[in-house]
Amino acid sequence: MSRRAGGEPREAVSGINAVREALRARTVDYVMVTEHYSQPRVQEIIDACRASGVPLRFAPRAALERAAATPQHQNVVAVCTPKPYDELRALLEPGPPLLVALDGVEDPANLGAVIRTVAATGASGVVIPERRAAGLSPAVARAAAGALEHAKVARVANLVQTLTDLKRRNLWVYGFEAGAGRAYTELDYARGCVLLLGGEGRGLHRLARVACDELAHIPMRGPVNSLNVSVAAGVVLYEALRQRARQ
Repeated sequence: MSRRAGGEPREAVSGINAVREALRARTVDYVMVTEHYSQPRVQEIIDACRASGVPLRFAPRAALERAAATPQHQNVVAVCTPKPYDELRALLEPGPPLLVALDGVEDPANLGAVIRTVAATGASGVVIPERRAAGLSPAVARAAAGALEHAKVARVANLVQTLTDLKRRNLWVYGFEAGAGRAYTELDYARGCVLLLGGEGRGLHRLARVACDELAHIPMRGPVNSLNVSVAAGVVLYEALRQRARQ
């Protein structure tokens, strides 16, 4: 994270999809493109910058790698304002809300993949805790491949307290872990609900588990005993969409 003159924060977003969507949704100071590089989707970004008056800088690939802090920049980097977090209340309208809450997901790639799944399914948004969890960053934007600009993400100080507050608002909290007795298909997703998924390796913390109204598992038939959190989110979200389509 860098700062512009005047103290305003800036970050470097990389990747074709992420930069294209950032141009539509954020304030972009300039876009860096690898010099002498030609590719149709990158040219579309160049044309969009010229049409909207966003400055372009053509630089060696190594300069883009330094700016993006990764070699996986797809030859385009945008220096822009960070994606702001949303207020929790913005995720609750219109109803019935369908939220994904993440209990300690620390890998930015996993968070980005979950955000992409949430945007793809039209779910209401993602709730993440402030501590011991990944927050919004250029790495998350790159993993979300442009979907970050279309998803609402709220960051809360205390996830368990937030779950309790959401229950008071008549949302049901469903937690998912391998040892639960019910299958995920047995839950009622037609009502307002929060889908709570645990972090890498540890799963749900005890207090988060206690805060759940129901616990369920995703059946596994092969030798693998768990799914990546973004895959698990996709499985459950599409079951929720299937049920809601019948309403």
